[in-house]
Formats: sequence, structure tokens, C-alpha cells
Amino acid sequence: MATWSELADAAPDLAATGERLLTQFGPGLGFLATVRADGGPRLHPICPVVVDGGLWAFIIEASPKCADLRRDGRFALHAFPPEEVDDEFVVHGRATEVDPSPELHARICAATTAQVGRDDEALFALTVDRAMSATYEARGVFPPAYETWSDPAAAP
Repeated sequence: MATWSELADAAPDLAATGERLLTQFGPGLGFLATVRADGGPRLHPICPVVVDGGLWAFIIEASPKCADLRRDGRFALHAFPPEEVDDEFVVHGRATEVDPSPELHARICAATTAQVGRDDEALFALTVDRAMSATYEARGVFPPAYETWSDPAAAP
């Protein structure tokens, strides 16, 4: 799995599109899909943060999605859609819980206007297996222009 900076090095336009769409409303906003214990999907909005070459997410420890990530780190993160057009960005990968240094914790919190980093939240590093953007000429105009990237080191 690749870090956000490895995605940005390999596919800079795709990473720039992703960061733009994830932060278009100020703080990062995206829908996080996780895998429930019964194998079904679970979808929740979160506030992801891109900083220090990583993609990070603070998740409330008592939440079902935190339990999902601790048990099975697979995820998909889809940016909120823009108001004026249907552009899309999604990353798939694996989440790993981390115990950050106080300095890293502070940098992640400082990189967003979202209220994150509370004592009842666990921090996850989100690594990237695949990423995709779809850019539309205008709302309702199909097909979009797709850009995709897969980590060459990831298993198919």
C-alpha cells in the first residue's frame, strides 16, 4: 500500500484532484466505506486530513466504523460531490491505527478546520491501493474523463 505522498509522486494530477475535492468545503469531507463483521458494507461521513505525506482519519473509538477498521482495515473513501458538477474522487486501501507522537497529532489537527483529535478518537493512517477520479465537462454530460492509479506493489 502506498502513502498519499507516493500517490502524489506517481500521479500528481490525480492526487491534486483528490485533495481539491476532499477539501472543497474547507475541512476534508468524504464518505468512508468499511466492512462490517458480517461482510456487509458500512458508510459514514468523516473528515480526512492530508498532511505530512499521509492521509489520516480520526475515528470515534466507540463507533462501529472504528471497530470495522480495527478488525478489517479495508476501506474506500469517496469525496463529497461538488455543488456545480458531478466530479468524483475515490481511494481504496487499508487503514492502520497509529499512536502518533504529540508533534504529529498537533500537525494533523492544525492541517484542518474540522474538530478532530479529541481524546475519544483513534487515529488511522489510510494507505492507498487504488485511486480514481472522474471529471465531467458539465453536469449531466457523460462520459467523464477518468484517471486511475494502482499501487504496483499491491496485490491484485
